Amino acid sequence: MKNKLLFCPLGGSGEIGMNMNLYAYGPEDNLKWIIVDMGVTFADDSVPGVDLIFPDPGFIVDKKKDLLGIVLTHAHEDHIGSLVHIWPELKCKIYATPFTSVLIKEKFKETKIDISKYLNIVELNSKINLGPFEIDFINLTHSILEPNGLSITIPEGIILHTGDWKIDPNPLIGPKIDQKKLLEIGNKGVKVMICDSTNVFSPGRAGSESDVRENLLRIIENQKKRVLVTSFASNVARMETIFYCAKKTKREISLVGRSMNRIYKAAKQCGYFQSLQDPVDPREAKNLPREKVLFLCTGSQGEPMGALNRIVNETHPDVFLDEGDQVIFSSKMIPGNEKKLYFLQNLLVKKNIELITEENSFVHVSGHPNRDDLKDMYNWVKPKSIIPVHGEHRHIKEHIKFAKEMKIPFALKIENGDIIDLMSGSKPEIIDKAPSGKIYLDGKIAVNMDSQSIKERKNLSLNGYLEITLIVGNSGKIKKPIISFKGIPEKEIEESFIFEMEDQIHNTCRTFSINNKKQEKNLIETLKQDCRKLIKEKTGKKPFTNINIARI
Repeated sequence: MKNKLLFCPLGGSGEIGMNMNLYAYGPEDNLKWIIVDMGVTFADDSVPGVDLIFPDPGFIVDKKKDLLGIVLTHAHEDHIGSLVHIWPELKCKIYATPFTSVLIKEKFKETKIDISKYLNIVELNSKINLGPFEIDFINLTHSILEPNGLSITIPEGIILHTGDWKIDPNPLIGPKIDQKKLLEIGNKGVKVMICDSTNVFSPGRAGSESDVRENLLRIIENQKKRVLVTSFASNVARMETIFYCAKKTKREISLVGRSMNRIYKAAKQCGYFQSLQDPVDPREAKNLPREKVLFLCTGSQGEPMGALNRIVNETHPDVFLDEGDQVIFSSKMIPGNEKKLYFLQNLLVKKNIELITEENSFVHVSGHPNRDDLKDMYNWVKPKSIIPVHGEHRHIKEHIKFAKEMKIPFALKIENGDIIDLMSGSKPEIIDKAPSGKIYLDGKIAVNMDSQSIKERKNLSLNGYLEITLIVGNSGKIKKPIISFKGIPEKEIEESFIFEMEDQIHNTCRTFSINNKKQEKNLIETLKQDCRKLIKEKTGKKPFTNINIARI
């Protein structure tokens, strides 16, 4: 029987974030699978009470006896964030480079799971063999330490899975992109390249961390008061730059925020940051003169619990800002965060704090390839086919157009759940559809998109809550109903709302035999309908309604 090589994204295709990709190889009745990355995305206000969303793993969970392992390209949350939620259903080997491995251990430690027996540390630029898959890790550059492309070799050819990358000629920390290895792989012949699409609309190059360093130093040198920089904690090169600026400007540096300290410790544990000055605890930094301290903190996206939000709202116990201080947002504004970020920035301006962002200064470069970076990768690798991933549908469509401009013979548009035969004749072909979807982390519980708890909470957030308690005596007579409500508009409510509802309840109850237990369910449903209808007429809202019957 002829062997097949299949590719199936369960997350990250048709969206940015939540990356999870499957590869399978072998005869159709004995396919062996690997997973590349297992990430999360962050929920927005449309899903109240939910913070994290991750791919539905059901399709691969059903095949876990044929699963050879999970291979991780790098340590960003959209590539490793769902490991702790999905892995317990799989209990397979995990393969990651040293820095990524340290962060994974910390994640599992928080959930009280010992992952050490399953976690395999892969040295940089080395190879592993998982069954029929020979996987070569390729040093790339990105906005985090140790990003890897994966050259996946099976007897029929090579597949290049780029992961997240850019071309940074001077990444400051960590090795440069391994152009030599990419050229060698290209010369061997790459059948399909599965490639990052995030910045496909952006012309030119993504830029270098060294250029950001020079500009940040110029900005901080000219500031005579307190300076606070906020950035993505995972951007270790940017963190190193802030240490560099602190030393050059004779300031102490203080790290604020749990994830900032966690990434710093992980990098140091892996041998980075060895020559840097030690950071000062925020409790000590607050006693330093304003011109002698530089804070690096989390919260660059306006996160409610981020350190910056607490500092601006004066709820942080140790860090505060005064008029004339400077706040630098050394990060990109992620789409969807505009409203909360602009609100936070306006608060800073209102307090006469100097605001520096990517809108008015060169203080950030992306970690993803612009069009000229993509051109270089295409010229090095010379793939026969391209499958764009890591992008919304508009990115993927534009990437296919770009691939045609680069004279790539074939480009395929896919979305989550598509099962692609990578060896189907002369070009990849979608042959089937796998069940895919999203899982919401609701508190500590993983629930489906259509879960009752999510539906109820959405209804509560939109329409409010109404509760009615009927107290029924032995004779079947109903006492005055107890009515309580939350989140329902109250204009003119004291004049007529409660009285009309009481009348409505009594009128509805008269049509039922209260002592007949068989009619109780119908009574409750009818009361719900009648009371919600009344509130809809009065307020325009249809609240989540609960009816209690207490018999005395």
